[in-house]
Amino acid sequence: MQRWRGLEDIPHDWGRSVVTIGSYDGVHRGHQLIIRHAVDRARALGVPAVVVTFDPHPSEVVRPGSHPPLLAPHHRRAELMAELGVDAVLVLPFTTEFSKLSPADFVVKVLVDKLHAKAVVEGPSFRFGHKAAGTVQFLAEQGKVYDFEVEVVDLFVSGEAGGGEPFSSTLTRRLIAEGQVEGAAEILGRPHRVEGVVVRGAQRGRDLGFPTANVETLPHTAIPADGVYAGWLHAQGEAMPAAISVGTNPQFDGTERTVEAYAIDRVGLDLYGLHVAVDFLAFVRGQAKFDTLDELLAQMGRDVERCKELVAAAEQDKDA
Repeated sequence: MQRWRGLEDIPHDWGRSVVTIGSYDGVHRGHQLIIRHAVDRARALGVPAVVVTFDPHPSEVVRPGSHPPLLAPHHRRAELMAELGVDAVLVLPFTTEFSKLSPADFVVKVLVDKLHAKAVVEGPSFRFGHKAAGTVQFLAEQGKVYDFEVEVVDLFVSGEAGGGEPFSSTLTRRLIAEGQVEGAAEILGRPHRVEGVVVRGAQRGRDLGFPTANVETLPHTAIPADGVYAGWLHAQGEAMPAAISVGTNPQFDGTERTVEAYAIDRVGLDLYGLHVAVDFLAFVRGQAKFDTLDELLAQMGRDVERCKELVAAAEQDKDA
């Protein structure tokens, strides 16, 4: 899959294509409906499928300080889109100048002149251009002028997550913030993932017999509520069952919020300086402060056993 940063990265000889545009944070199951439709349409027309997205999130430029917690960094979104069959991802730097581009100019400069759109696939509430003035109806009118089709796909899927609310990035962020990672996974179609580089922490886990990878998360990452979770630690091409702690470590009067993952039953792991990923499978318990260190150690032992059970059950279901 090709990855382009800015319009100037698009090959000069690029031909017609099927395009879909959006932030697509998380590439959740609603997003997947639109992207799959774009890919299917591209295959039917014999042209590539292109996803156009933005960096930073448009809200940060339009309303500074309002950047939402991100469900997936751009490289992860690109990986997920490639799995869906996308041929190219165009990340447009979203600047103040770019935000002032009118819907008509956006159509010409991006869809017509650069991507030579043959079809554009969007959700019903898609908006674009200066002050989000461009609508799907306007896009369809432009399509008649510039010879591209516009297809609207209903992305509203629902399930048990959020009490039956339609799946969305907003709902997913809310569930993650509440620690409801199982509900978030239903929307995403996979466990929520947090990434970053392993850095040296206080190393208390090592002293207590539970050495953890202290993950310095990427900026604006959506981090689950404080507590203990079962999941996986991905490092060096391996997915290791893990007990994950999120919080400030109140037992030792900590103030900095961290994400730490203990790779269950693994000895001698040296992950310092490596980029790793942590997948959140299930909430185990909330953050707590214990009266004695022995009580903490006993609880940590129970936590690890519970995490081991939950991961084993999930892996068995996956193999079934």
